[in-house]
Amino acid sequence: MTGIAATRTDGVLTLTFDRPAKLNTIMPADLASATAELADLDGIRAVVFRGTGERAFSAGMNVAAFESFEAGSAEAFIRGARDFIAAVRTAEVVTVAVVDGYCLGLAFELILACDLRIATPGSSFGLPEIKVGVPSVIDAALLHHHVGLSLAREIILTGDLYPVPVFEPFHLLNAVVERAELDAELGRWLERTSRHTATVVASQKRLFETWLNTTLTDGIDESTVEFGRAFDHPETLDQLARYREGLGRSRT
Repeated sequence: MTGIAATRTDGVLTLTFDRPAKLNTIMPADLASATAELADLDGIRAVVFRGTGERAFSAGMNVAAFESFEAGSAEAFIRGARDFIAAVRTAEVVTVAVVDGYCLGLAFELILACDLRIATPGSSFGLPEIKVGVPSVIDAALLHHHVGLSLAREIILTGDLYPVPVFEPFHLLNAVVERAELDAELGRWLERTSRHTATVVASQKRLFETWLNTTLTDGIDESTVEFGRAFDHPETLDQLARYREGLGRSRT
């Protein structure tokens, strides 16, 4: 049994960090389990990440797992972590992190890779790896895209905890609500972002990844291909007809 619980309800896959006595820390075996869940998104319109309890979303990797590492095993482990977060970042459905409490290390990298982030006011974020003696890696590389280079380097080099207000100028968090409102807020965001056709969401998610990894010109060129490709799918024309019908009703 791993420390990540998976449920599938109404087209939403929820992956819950479920080790509350240990601040929902993540063990290496959890990564393979979660990655396998993300490999099967048939019928899924959104993936949601949560944590059990009221203390932590997840405090990241359980550092006890590091004690037996040498260079080879450490690299093998971090490749597994890379593959897990890459599966999140490139998932062709909407991904949402619901944060209540500590969100540290690998968990922070995870939410950076998600499309949307909802948090409670008392949540805190950080990359404490440098205090452990290891560098912040993999999707910590996204941090400067969200908050700018200066603050990203500060967060990484201090390893300190940062409260929600620090991120308000950067809109890192799409919504900040009290704990009692988290479920309702999640429902509102899922309604707004995952009600579109599976074709267009998948296309847009592919473009997000392209835009991160190519030049401006190449990204624009690839977007023209994606636009044309959307019309290979009948649901695109069906949605276009529904949209035009809705516009007609709104004008009467």
